Amino acid sequence: MPQRELFLISDSTAITVETLARSLLSQFPDVGFNTHILRYVNTEARAREAAAAIELAAAAGNGRVLVFTTLMDDALRKLLANTDCLHIDFMHTFITPLEKELGTRCRPRIGQTHGLGEDHHLDNAYLQRMEAVNFALRNDDGASTAHYDEAELILIGVSRSGKTPTSLYLAMHYGIMVANYPLVEEDLEELTLPEVLRPHRARLYGLRIDPLRLHELRRHRQPGSRYASLRQCEYETRQVEALYRRVGVPSLDVTSLSVEEIATRLLEALSANTAGS
Repeated sequence: MPQRELFLISDSTAITVETLARSLLSQFPDVGFNTHILRYVNTEARAREAAAAIELAAAAGNGRVLVFTTLMDDALRKLLANTDCLHIDFMHTFITPLEKELGTRCRPRIGQTHGLGEDHHLDNAYLQRMEAVNFALRNDDGASTAHYDEAELILIGVSRSGKTPTSLYLAMHYGIMVANYPLVEEDLEELTLPEVLRPHRARLYGLRIDPLRLHELRRHRQPGSRYASLRQCEYETRQVEALYRRVGVPSLDVTSLSVEEIATRLLEALSANTAGS
Protein backbone atom coordinates (compact mmCIF):
# COMPACT_ATOMS: atom_id res chain seq x y z
CA MET A 1 0.00 0.00 0.00
CA PRO A 2 1.43 3.41 -0.96
CA GLN A 3 2.19 5.76 1.94
CA ARG A 4 1.66 9.52 1.76
CA GLU A 5 2.94 12.05 4.26
CA LEU A 6 0.05 13.77 6.05
CA PHE A 7 0.26 16.83 8.32
CA LEU A 8 -2.69 17.86 10.50
CA ILE A 9 -1.98 21.32 11.89
CA SER A 10 -3.99 23.32 14.40
CA ASP A 11 -3.55 26.42 16.53
CA SER A 12 -5.32 24.59 19.37
CA THR A 13 -6.13 20.94 20.24
CA ALA A 14 -6.25 19.59 16.63
CA ILE A 15 -9.47 17.73 17.40
CA THR A 16 -11.36 19.48 14.60
CA VAL A 17 -8.72 19.11 11.90
CA GLU A 18 -8.10 15.48 12.83
CA THR A 19 -11.82 14.65 12.74
CA LEU A 20 -12.44 16.35 9.40
CA ALA A 21 -9.30 14.97 7.74
CA ARG A 22 -9.93 11.41 8.87
CA SER A 23 -13.53 11.63 7.66
CA LEU A 24 -12.31 12.62 4.20
CA LEU A 25 -9.35 10.25 3.98
CA SER A 26 -11.34 7.24 5.17
CA GLN A 27 -12.85 7.29 1.68
CA PHE A 28 -9.45 6.27 0.26
CA PRO A 29 -8.82 2.83 1.83
CA ASP A 30 -6.16 1.91 -0.74
CA VAL A 31 -3.81 4.68 0.39
CA GLY A 32 -1.88 4.69 3.65
CA PHE A 33 -0.91 7.84 5.51
CA ASN A 34 2.07 8.59 7.70
CA THR A 35 0.37 11.11 9.96
CA HIS A 36 2.01 14.02 11.80
CA ILE A 37 -0.27 15.96 14.18
CA LEU A 38 1.06 19.42 15.09
CA ARG A 39 -0.92 21.13 17.85
CA TYR A 40 -0.79 24.71 19.16
CA VAL A 41 0.86 26.15 16.05
CA ASN A 42 -0.15 29.65 17.10
CA THR A 43 3.06 31.68 16.69
CA GLU A 44 5.26 32.51 13.72
CA ALA A 45 8.11 30.47 15.24
CA ARG A 46 5.97 27.37 15.53
CA ALA A 47 4.56 27.87 12.05
CA ARG A 48 8.08 28.07 10.63
CA GLU A 49 8.99 24.85 12.45
CA ALA A 50 5.93 23.20 10.89
CA ALA A 51 6.86 24.53 7.45
CA ALA A 52 10.37 23.12 7.82
CA ALA A 53 8.96 19.71 8.75
CA ILE A 54 6.70 19.78 5.68
CA GLU A 55 9.60 20.69 3.37
CA LEU A 56 11.70 17.89 4.88
CA ALA A 57 8.92 15.38 4.23
CA ALA A 58 8.50 16.69 0.68
CA ALA A 59 12.22 16.24 0.01
CA ALA A 60 11.90 12.54 0.84
CA GLY A 61 10.10 12.10 -2.47
CA ASN A 62 7.14 9.98 -1.36
CA GLY A 63 4.62 12.02 -3.31
CA ARG A 64 3.24 15.45 -2.63
CA VAL A 65 2.73 16.14 1.07
CA LEU A 66 -0.88 16.58 2.23
CA VAL A 67 -1.43 19.39 4.75
CA PHE A 68 -4.77 19.99 6.47
CA THR A 69 -5.05 23.06 8.70
CA THR A 70 -7.50 24.82 10.99
CA LEU A 71 -5.55 28.02 11.65
CA MET A 72 -7.28 31.32 12.37
CA ASP A 73 -4.26 33.56 11.68
CA ASP A 74 -3.96 34.51 7.98
CA ALA A 75 -0.20 35.04 8.16
CA LEU A 76 0.41 31.58 9.63
CA ARG A 77 -1.90 29.99 7.06
CA LYS A 78 -0.03 31.66 4.17
CA LEU A 79 3.33 30.60 5.58
CA LEU A 80 2.28 26.94 5.48
CA ALA A 81 0.48 27.25 2.15
CA ASN A 82 3.72 28.39 0.51
CA THR A 83 5.42 25.07 1.23
CA ASP A 84 5.65 22.22 -1.29
CA CYS A 85 2.32 20.61 -0.43
CA LEU A 86 -1.35 20.23 -1.18
CA HIS A 87 -2.80 22.59 1.42
CA ILE A 88 -6.42 22.09 2.47
CA ASP A 89 -7.49 24.96 4.70
CA PHE A 90 -10.71 24.02 6.46
CA MET A 91 -11.26 27.44 8.03
CA HIS A 92 -10.78 29.62 4.94
CA THR A 93 -12.71 27.17 2.75
CA PHE A 94 -15.88 27.47 4.83
CA ILE A 95 -15.63 30.82 6.62
CA THR A 96 -15.39 32.98 3.47
CA PRO A 97 -18.71 31.82 1.96
CA LEU A 98 -20.33 31.94 5.41
CA GLU A 99 -19.26 35.56 5.87
CA LYS A 100 -20.80 36.41 2.51
CA GLU A 101 -24.04 34.60 3.26
CA LEU A 102 -24.41 35.91 6.82
CA GLY A 103 -23.41 39.45 5.90
CA THR A 104 -20.89 39.79 8.70
CA ARG A 105 -17.22 39.13 9.34
CA CYS A 106 -16.19 36.32 11.62
CA ARG A 107 -14.44 37.17 14.87
CA PRO A 108 -11.48 34.76 14.92
CA ARG A 109 -10.60 33.29 18.29
CA ILE A 110 -8.45 30.28 19.00
CA GLY A 111 -10.04 27.41 20.89
CA GLN A 112 -13.65 28.32 20.20
CA THR A 113 -14.75 24.75 19.49
CA HIS A 114 -12.84 22.51 21.89
CA GLY A 115 -11.40 24.90 24.44
CA LEU A 116 -12.37 27.63 26.87
CA GLY A 117 -11.32 30.36 24.47
CA GLU A 118 -8.87 33.16 25.08
CA ASP A 119 -10.91 34.67 27.94
CA HIS A 120 -11.16 31.26 29.67
CA HIS A 121 -14.91 31.75 30.10
CA LEU A 122 -16.67 28.67 31.48
CA ASP A 123 -19.93 28.57 29.56
CA ASN A 124 -22.93 26.46 30.52
CA ALA A 125 -22.36 23.86 27.82
CA TYR A 126 -18.82 23.17 29.02
CA LEU A 127 -19.91 22.95 32.65
CA GLN A 128 -22.71 20.56 31.70
CA ARG A 129 -20.29 18.27 29.88
CA MET A 130 -17.93 18.18 32.85
CA GLU A 131 -20.81 17.46 35.22
CA ALA A 132 -22.00 14.68 32.93
CA VAL A 133 -18.52 13.11 32.80
CA ASN A 134 -18.32 13.10 36.58
CA PHE A 135 -21.79 11.56 36.76
CA ALA A 136 -20.81 8.81 34.30
CA LEU A 137 -17.69 8.00 36.31
CA ARG A 138 -19.55 7.89 39.63
CA ASN A 139 -22.29 5.70 38.17
CA ASP A 140 -20.15 3.36 36.09
CA ASP A 141 -20.77 -0.38 36.09
CA GLY A 142 -23.33 -0.24 38.90
CA ALA A 143 -20.78 1.20 41.35
CA SER A 144 -23.39 3.62 42.70
CA THR A 145 -27.14 3.57 42.11
CA ALA A 146 -28.32 6.25 44.55
CA HIS A 147 -28.63 8.95 41.87
CA TYR A 148 -30.29 7.00 39.05
CA ASP A 149 -33.26 9.36 39.26
CA GLU A 150 -30.92 12.05 37.85
CA ALA A 151 -29.90 9.93 34.85
CA GLU A 152 -31.26 10.71 31.41
CA LEU A 153 -30.23 7.25 30.25
CA ILE A 154 -29.19 4.01 31.97
CA LEU A 155 -27.36 1.55 29.72
CA ILE A 156 -27.59 -2.13 30.62
CA GLY A 157 -25.98 -5.21 29.13
CA VAL A 158 -23.53 -8.02 29.71
CA SER A 159 -19.90 -7.35 30.54
CA ARG A 160 -17.83 -5.99 27.60
CA SER A 161 -20.79 -4.92 25.52
CA GLY A 162 -19.62 -1.28 25.39
CA LYS A 163 -21.55 0.33 28.25
CA THR A 164 -18.71 2.33 29.82
CA PRO A 165 -17.13 3.87 26.69
CA THR A 166 -20.56 4.79 25.34
CA SER A 167 -21.56 6.41 28.63
CA LEU A 168 -18.39 8.49 28.71
CA TYR A 169 -18.66 9.45 25.04
CA LEU A 170 -22.23 10.70 25.47
CA ALA A 171 -21.21 12.62 28.57
CA MET A 172 -18.06 14.18 27.13
CA HIS A 173 -19.45 15.17 23.75
CA TYR A 174 -23.12 15.85 24.47
CA GLY A 175 -23.36 16.51 28.21
CA ILE A 176 -25.88 13.70 28.73
CA MET A 177 -26.19 12.20 32.20
CA VAL A 178 -25.66 8.47 31.61
CA ALA A 179 -25.31 5.64 34.11
CA ASN A 180 -24.61 2.02 33.25
CA TYR A 181 -25.33 -1.25 35.02
CA PRO A 182 -24.01 -4.75 34.26
CA LEU A 183 -26.42 -7.67 33.96
CA VAL A 184 -24.84 -10.63 35.73
CA GLU A 185 -25.51 -14.35 35.53
CA GLU A 186 -28.11 -14.31 38.31
CA ASP A 187 -30.16 -11.70 36.43
CA LEU A 188 -29.86 -13.70 33.22
CA GLU A 189 -30.90 -16.99 34.84
CA GLU A 190 -34.06 -15.49 36.30
CA LEU A 191 -34.78 -13.25 33.28
CA THR A 192 -35.65 -10.40 35.61
CA LEU A 193 -34.38 -6.88 36.03
CA PRO A 194 -32.31 -6.25 39.15
CA GLU A 195 -34.52 -4.65 41.78
CA VAL A 196 -32.53 -1.42 41.73
CA LEU A 197 -33.36 -0.88 38.05
CA ARG A 198 -37.11 -1.50 38.20
CA PRO A 199 -38.14 2.03 39.27
CA HIS A 200 -36.15 3.44 36.33
CA ARG A 201 -37.43 1.21 33.51
CA ALA A 202 -38.32 4.19 31.30
CA ARG A 203 -34.66 5.27 31.32
CA LEU A 204 -33.22 1.85 30.48
CA TYR A 205 -31.65 0.97 27.14
CA GLY A 206 -30.11 -2.43 26.48
CA LEU A 207 -27.00 -3.20 24.45
CA ARG A 208 -26.83 -6.46 22.46
CA ILE A 209 -23.75 -8.07 20.95
CA ASP A 210 -22.96 -11.10 18.82
CA PRO A 211 -21.49 -13.97 20.90
CA LEU A 212 -18.46 -14.37 18.63
CA ARG A 213 -17.62 -10.68 18.98
CA LEU A 214 -18.11 -10.87 22.74
CA HIS A 215 -15.89 -13.95 22.88
CA GLU A 216 -13.17 -12.06 21.00
CA LEU A 217 -13.35 -9.06 23.36
CA ARG A 218 -13.29 -11.15 26.52
CA ARG A 219 -10.40 -13.32 25.33
CA HIS A 220 -8.21 -10.21 25.35
CA ARG A 221 -9.24 -9.46 28.91
CA GLN A 222 -9.25 -12.93 30.51
CA PRO A 223 -7.86 -15.52 28.07
CA GLY A 224 -8.70 -19.13 28.82
CA SER A 225 -11.36 -18.28 31.42
CA ARG A 226 -14.93 -19.52 31.67
CA TYR A 227 -15.95 -15.86 31.44
CA ALA A 228 -14.36 -15.62 27.97
CA SER A 229 -15.45 -19.02 26.65
CA LEU A 230 -17.64 -19.06 23.55
CA ARG A 231 -20.18 -21.23 25.36
CA GLN A 232 -20.55 -18.66 28.14
CA CYS A 233 -20.78 -15.81 25.65
CA GLU A 234 -23.47 -17.63 23.68
CA TYR A 235 -25.44 -18.25 26.87
CA GLU A 236 -25.24 -14.66 28.10
CA THR A 237 -26.12 -13.06 24.77
CA ARG A 238 -29.08 -15.42 24.30
CA GLN A 239 -30.37 -14.77 27.81
CA VAL A 240 -29.94 -11.02 27.73
CA GLU A 241 -31.95 -10.73 24.52
CA ALA A 242 -34.69 -12.85 26.12
CA LEU A 243 -34.64 -10.59 29.18
CA TYR A 244 -35.01 -7.45 27.06
CA ARG A 245 -38.01 -8.95 25.28
CA ARG A 246 -39.60 -10.17 28.49
CA VAL A 247 -39.40 -6.87 30.39
CA GLY A 248 -39.92 -4.62 27.37
CA VAL A 249 -36.60 -2.80 27.37
CA PRO A 250 -35.56 -1.28 24.01
CA SER A 251 -32.18 -2.48 22.80
CA LEU A 252 -29.51 -1.91 20.18
CA ASP A 253 -27.20 -4.41 18.46
CA VAL A 254 -23.73 -2.91 18.89
CA THR A 255 -21.74 -5.76 17.30
CA SER A 256 -20.51 -3.84 14.28
CA LEU A 257 -20.91 -0.28 15.57
CA SER A 258 -18.22 2.12 16.76
CA VAL A 259 -18.71 4.06 19.99
CA GLU A 260 -19.61 7.12 17.90
CA GLU A 261 -22.26 5.16 16.00
CA ILE A 262 -23.72 3.68 19.18
CA ALA A 263 -23.92 7.16 20.69
CA THR A 264 -25.74 8.68 17.71
CA ARG A 265 -28.28 5.81 17.64
CA LEU A 266 -28.96 6.38 21.32
CA LEU A 267 -29.29 10.13 20.76
CA GLU A 268 -31.95 9.42 18.15
CA ALA A 269 -33.77 7.17 20.61
CA LEU A 270 -33.61 9.86 23.31
CA SER A 271 -34.96 12.46 20.89
CA ALA A 272 -37.81 10.17 19.88
CA ASN A 273 -38.70 9.52 23.51
CA THR A 274 -38.64 13.25 24.29
CA ALA A 275 -40.83 14.04 21.30
CA GLY A 276 -43.30 11.33 22.26
CA SER A 277 -43.55 12.31 25.92
